[in-house]
Amino acid sequence: MTPMSPNFTHPDALTHLREHGFALLSPDALTAQAGVALDALHALDAGWRDLPPDHHLKDGGHYRRRRHGSFVQDVAAGQLAAVPHRPHWQPTTYNALHGGMLRWFEPLDAAMAASPAFLAVVQRLGDVFAAAAPASFDGRWFIEAHPFRIDTTGGVGRPTPEGAHRDGVDFVAVLLVNRTRVLGGETRVFDAHGPHGVRFTLEQPWSALLLDDARVVHESTPIQPDGSDGGWRDTLVLTYRAGDFQDPPRPVE
Repeated sequence: MTPMSPNFTHPDALTHLREHGFALLSPDALTAQAGVALDALHALDAGWRDLPPDHHLKDGGHYRRRRHGSFVQDVAAGQLAAVPHRPHWQPTTYNALHGGMLRWFEPLDAAMAASPAFLAVVQRLGDVFAAAAPASFDGRWFIEAHPFRIDTTGGVGRPTPEGAHRDGVDFVAVLLVNRTRVLGGETRVFDAHGPHGVRFTLEQPWSALLLDDARVVHESTPIQPDGSDGGWRDTLVLTYRAGDFQDPPRPVE
């Protein structure tokens, strides 16, 4: 695995995503893609200060806080619409630790969910992923938005307690919102079908990692305090899935 500083791929992020299964956007590239000012994204930062605890952690930890929201995007029509609040579900094939269970999280903060900057990021990344999707893509994304805070209250926080994984969707965007007084949190991206991979640490607020979920496996290493109190790492994870949201299998009648 090759260590690297973030090698931002703008302006040809789409080509890099198609060729390598991932791409990195600098904050400037993300704002250019979304057509928003960086200050408008930083105005969202406050939404990470009051995230409720994640009560579903099976490792007994108290290091993760989060909210959850869902949207449907019609790419051709240029429309993005929120859907009624719903649970998050993944099969155990993609999440051995937390799969197979309905996880209800508190909904997105109302100000964030209505923010033109937030909605522009969600929609414009959906446009990028639509351009990278196979020809069978029907033009609609079923999107889940997850604001996360991982903190070092217990000494160590785990951004991906399930380890290296895929999410069971088509594309994933991991946006770093902030990291404060922590060490670690290295991002690792592996070829899902081979030995190759890269690793780097996202450090610039509102930089973004784009992932083709069928082609790569990803994880972030644990964080720990840098010697100060109260460290954390804030991210926004967006998943894009064609066909429908992931839901539990219906019972056979």
